[in-house]
Amino acid sequence: MGSLRPLNARLLRWRTRLGRATAIRNLDLLAVAVQAKSYRYVKLYQADELPARPPLLWVFAFSPDDHVRVAVSVHATQGGGWAYYDAGRGRCGYLSPCGDTKRAAAHVDALLKHRMFPSTW
Repeated sequence: MGSLRPLNARLLRWRTRLGRATAIRNLDLLAVAVQAKSYRYVKLYQADELPARPPLLWVFAFSPDDHVRVAVSVHATQGGGWAYYDAGRGRCGYLSPCGDTKRAAAHVDALLKHRMFPSTW
């Protein structure tokens, strides 16, 4: 059983790498959802500029004193699905399945608010 775990991890990384178009489509949907919450974002997945890099969506929140940000990525999950992740935490940073963009935007919102006002959490 121990040898299946590395195999599954390699297969998921392979699916994630080959599923760049799926990841970009899901990040585009998340960009619309976070924009509706008045956040700004930068799409770091223009095919011509960064074709070999994993697609990332940087989401920013600005305050009078500083700004905070979170980088969101999309990874393949077991069972054929896709999910949003806090890219800084890798697979430990699970946010939401890609089919639930509203929930993912709410998680990004909570992360940004926590980073902006850490003493209130």
